[in-house]
Amino acid sequence: MDAKPLFLYALCGSQREVSTNRRLLTILRDHAPDGVTIEICDLIGDLPIFNPDREGENTPEIVERLGAKMRDADGVIVACPEYAHGLPGGLKNALDWLVSRDEVPFKPVMIAHASHRGDFALGQLTEVLKTMSFDIVAEAHLRIGLLGKDDAAQAAVLDAAMRDGVIVNALAKFCGHVRKVSLYKGI
Repeated sequence: MDAKPLFLYALCGSQREVSTNRRLLTILRDHAPDGVTIEICDLIGDLPIFNPDREGENTPEIVERLGAKMRDADGVIVACPEYAHGLPGGLKNALDWLVSRDEVPFKPVMIAHASHRGDFALGQLTEVLKTMSFDIVAEAHLRIGLLGKDDAAQAAVLDAAMRDGVIVNALAKFCGHVRKVSLYKGI
């Protein structure tokens, strides 16, 4: 029996077009195994600032679209840089919009990080995701040091990570966990 196709939704904490975290998500998307689709979220930069008065019947349409993508996702990948020893505001804002909704509790999440540093942000991100009741898949944590390297050096690091199986193995572990959770839930 063929495995159920998986849809993974990827949130990038950096909104820069050429960010290292976006590059890492693009590599994951482009090397996803057969039957796995990864879509990189393009909504974060356009979300209004979170305001509890705008929830419920007052929820902005773009937030509803984000919620629908999260609901449809079998799992979520979050790639997050560190800004001033913290989470980027846009990513935190997106997560704040999802806190009181029902799309994310117990949804598997993989953390990807494109730097050799950033422990403050990773600690904060982990705490926020735990508080939101995401199912953090620690064995799929992916950390590759791309920050501070030019394009050629980044390509060399990514090529080595692909050759060594680091990227593919992390994604395979995550997909295996997502499939196991889906079977358990009877999905």
